[in-house]
Amino acid sequence: MKSFLIIGLGSLGNHLCEELSKNNCEIMVADSNPIKIENLNTQVISARVCDCTNKSVLESLGIEDFDACFVCIEDYFQVCLEVTDLLKELGAKKVYSTANRQIEEKFLLRSGADRIIYPERDICRRIARIECAQHIFDYINVADDYSIFEIEPSKKWLGKTAMELNFRNKYNLNIIAYKQDGTVIPFFDANYVFKENEHLLVLGSAKAIEKIIK
Repeated sequence: MKSFLIIGLGSLGNHLCEELSKNNCEIMVADSNPIKIENLNTQVISARVCDCTNKSVLESLGIEDFDACFVCIEDYFQVCLEVTDLLKELGAKKVYSTANRQIEEKFLLRSGADRIIYPERDICRRIARIECAQHIFDYINVADDYSIFEIEPSKKWLGKTAMELNFRNKYNLNIIAYKQDGTVIPFFDANYVFKENEHLLVLGSAKAIEKIIK
């Protein structure tokens, strides 16, 4: 069972705590505001009211024992930066830190953050991409320029197999599954025939997707 530390119980911290709990993870939360701790509805192994900019306080939490630490301190970038730096100094295995601007990302990465979370930017980017593209139904970002896209097959693919189309080489996309009547079925067979009423889950770059949905 994985264990996580969430520092900051704003909107992001609460949602993250809830989702991690659904996956049967062990969670410790920390916030300087006792009211936020009292209002926490998710079951956690420990909840601490403390100042996480204090090195000795952070040290007492056993930072090295967590699989990842999430710095979800909203609207106080300087505090977020200090806590991120202290976590890495104390041997945190992985640190996720929140940012609202690119300049904040730059400083957080310099302080040792392993990954930056842009809550508002990321959800707006996702909504815009889905709504502005006629044939993209959903997508999950997995790297800087690579995502898993849910798309409908092009009309010119219908009735043909992935092998016939030389799909991977021609479109620079990897089919990882297809969706049939709401059920996701892993893709293993190059002789799979594209059908009109199915959706595909493909891994690739935004540029590769743009070429096929125009």
